[in-house]
Amino acid sequence: MDVALVKPTTERATRELFAAARDRLPGSGPVSEARQAAFDDFARRGLPYRRIEEWKYTDLRTLLREIAPLAATPDQAALARAAKAVVARDAKGAYKLVLVDGVFAPQLSDQTPETGVEVRALRNILENNDVAARADLLITTAASDTMISLNTALATDGVVIDVAENLNLSRPLHIVHITTQSSTAAFTRSLLRLANGAHATLIESFVAAEGAAAYQAHDSVVLWIGDGAELQHVRLVEDAHDAANISTAIVTIGAKARFNSLNLTCGAAVSRYQGFIKFGGEGSHADVNGVNLLNGRQHGDTTLVLDHAVPHCSSNEVFRAVLDDQAHSVFQGKIIVQPDAQKTDGKMMTRALLLSDGAEADNKPELEIFADDVTCGHGATVGALDESLLFYLRARGLSEKEAQALLIQAFVGEAVESVADDGLRDVVIEAAERWLAARG
Repeated sequence: MDVALVKPTTERATRELFAAARDRLPGSGPVSEARQAAFDDFARRGLPYRRIEEWKYTDLRTLLREIAPLAATPDQAALARAAKAVVARDAKGAYKLVLVDGVFAPQLSDQTPETGVEVRALRNILENNDVAARADLLITTAASDTMISLNTALATDGVVIDVAENLNLSRPLHIVHITTQSSTAAFTRSLLRLANGAHATLIESFVAAEGAAAYQAHDSVVLWIGDGAELQHVRLVEDAHDAANISTAIVTIGAKARFNSLNLTCGAAVSRYQGFIKFGGEGSHADVNGVNLLNGRQHGDTTLVLDHAVPHCSSNEVFRAVLDDQAHSVFQGKIIVQPDAQKTDGKMMTRALLLSDGAEADNKPELEIFADDVTCGHGATVGALDESLLFYLRARGLSEKEAQALLIQAFVGEAVESVADDGLRDVVIEAAERWLAARG
């Protein structure tokens, strides 16, 4: 296929989609202007493709081809189907904040979690004429990417969370993205502000209600972590196996703060998770971890950019991929050390486990260092299961699949163990076990 011929057709279709959706998008004045500017940026560049270095392994003009029509506002039948999906993926003890087909569903969500936490629907803020222009909730200068621009243009709803200073949130916040409609797209934008000294855990889940297929989930989350604050962020992508999930996290870390994240992808035919993480204050640390569990012809891309902009910060990236059949995993990790960021300590390690001859793993670790007093390093390996260990386990009565499952669990363990909370770690392990069970 000549991808050069795809862009004009896709661009026309997306312009028509944006024009048709304008009346449904919340906000006016500066908000509308921000949407138009973002869409113009997307239209100018189009869907990213292999000639763009950051997207060379994930050519959306081939894999996605076009943007699906915006999902309709969910009706009562859709909400009923979504409720069943929420129960099936409930993280026990967490405060649920449910988005159905890109729209916040208060009737499926928990009430305001506790004193010191404010939760609002993005749509309500953008539509409130009594509030000063809130285009800032859609505009971000932390990262420039065509898919972020598209999300800015079409974001329908999301949640805006504020956690008060020095508050230690007793239970996790759980944003649940449920899709009920087939062959449609949902665009969501959520924001979390963690004030100085606050501690919180944020979970994001992406799942399909029964019958939903061939849909697209386009999400962006913006996280501000104040000085001395700590955030644990866990993402579970379990979309339908013919869906697409294009997600972005934009994270700013204050001084003496801690950020710990884990992204687990085992759903969607095409997925891309990109994280842009910037150290904005000295003495901070980030653990950024990821696991891709893919089979069939799934394509999963994790792209991380850690920007060490200030001195005396450290980061550690651990990524694991387990691939079966014709699956394709991509890991791109870049550590940038700015000229003033002396005493930076940045490490990155990616490993891929291939369970079949047709599986493929592309690993691209990068270091861009502009300071001279730093400790940085990266590594990458690709291999198969150890035959001697398989033989050992099978000799003790395990089937081949059971033996493989044990070795796979051990392989991804380093990334999963980064989740400090036992209950939350169990949620992650259960998602991995569902993938292993589905292998048969």
